[in-house]
Amino acid sequence: MAVRRTITGFSNPLVKFLRSLRDKKHRRREKRFLAEGLRLLTDARECGKVPEILVMATGREPHPLLDAMEHAVERAGGDVVEMDLELLAKVTGKDNPQTVAGVFAEFDTSLSAIDRSRAPIWLVAQALRDPGNLGTMLRTGDAVGAGGLILLDDCVDPFSVEAVRASMGAIFTQQLATARWEDFITWLRAGKGQLVAASLRDSTDYRGAPYAAPCFLMVGNESQGLPAAYEDACDLRVTIPMLGRADSLNAAVAGAVLAYEALAHFRRH
Repeated sequence: MAVRRTITGFSNPLVKFLRSLRDKKHRRREKRFLAEGLRLLTDARECGKVPEILVMATGREPHPLLDAMEHAVERAGGDVVEMDLELLAKVTGKDNPQTVAGVFAEFDTSLSAIDRSRAPIWLVAQALRDPGNLGTMLRTGDAVGAGGLILLDDCVDPFSVEAVRASMGAIFTQQLATARWEDFITWLRAGKGQLVAASLRDSTDYRGAPYAAPCFLMVGNESQGLPAAYEDACDLRVTIPMLGRADSLNAAVAGAVLAYEALAHFRRH
């Protein structure tokens, strides 16, 4: 069983390691990422994912969920570490950090790990740049019972502290995959699946569109939308009416609107 230890110095190697996980280069090298908050870590534990290192603030309030988390980490042979809030703030980069954080091994994000028959809805995002949007799409997927989120081309790192935080735990409940467009479309066409694009070009109203499971709902980059070639490769293009002056919705919001409409369609049929 692991022994809880206390760290007090900023120069401690573990502190340096934890801080390094805020940098994409170091995350990729270590294949590890940092997640904050007891609720988020509890969601991970309930999904069968336990942190390799559990970091707790000294002087924190006791909580049965934290006790359960500590026991789970110890059973898995992980490390349990305490440090004061000031040091934890330096680790997480937040002035008012959560009192609990964990280091997790990155997941398998290959397309081959996806079982498309597991869910009727899958979300797809191309060149998504904002970690908040990525987190929102993961939360949307969780809310509608989607299988997961597939990130195409050069998207923001889903394991960044900001994206993990924005997911509110959904990064642990949703399957996550990353791929280039060419690999994704080849994989998709090798099996069953309808590809639907949010588009303004030659499109059908999103309400009442003929969605078919498994349905892959694809949204484009926040500022540029989807490339024309990607839209051309889709089975269906749908549009969301814009009644005001804006010509487009936020990418994550558009994904959520389409996901709930597809969910309603599958429930009706």
